[in-house]
Amino acid sequence: MMKKTFLAFTFLAGSLFFAQKTKVYDSPNYSINVPDGWRSTNDNDIINIFPTNEIGAITISEYHDLEIPKGEIKKFVLALYKSEEEENKVRENKGKKGYTEYFYEYFDEKEKLFWITKVFQKEKSLYLISINCGQKFWNGNYMSLFNETFNSFKIKK
Repeated sequence: MMKKTFLAFTFLAGSLFFAQKTKVYDSPNYSINVPDGWRSTNDNDIINIFPTNEIGAITISEYHDLEIPKGEIKKFVLALYKSEEEENKVRENKGKKGYTEYFYEYFDEKEKLFWITKVFQKEKSLYLISINCGQKFWNGNYMSLFNETFNSFKIKK
C-alpha cells in the first residue's frame, strides 16, 4: 500500500512539475490560454498566437452580423483550404452556450502544413480558430502545446 501511495504521489508531483505555464489572452468575447514564451499579435482583429520560432500559429477571427446559413458552414470551411473533400469530413456538434461547433483537419501536401480548424456559429456570430503547423514540427511537445492551447479557447457569451 505504501508503494502505491508513493508511486501515485510521485506521478502527480512530476506532472505538476513539468506542466506548461500559461497566461490568458482575454478579449471581450473569448479567452484562450497561451503558453509562456509564446507571442500573440492582433492584426486588424485577427489574433495570432505562436511560439517564438514561428513554426506554426493559432489564429482566431470573430465575426458578428455575418449572414452564413447554417447549411453553408461546411462548404465555407472546405473553401478556406480549397479542399475537394466531401462535406462529411467537417464534423458538426452542438456546442456549449447554443453554438454549433464544426471541426476539420486538413493536410496541405504542397506546403507540408497541418491545419486544424474549429468554427463556432450561433445565429449571426461566428468564431473561427485554426492551427497551422509545419509537418516536421507536428509531433511531441509542439503538437501537445498547440492542441492544449487550441482546446483552451472559451467563448464568454
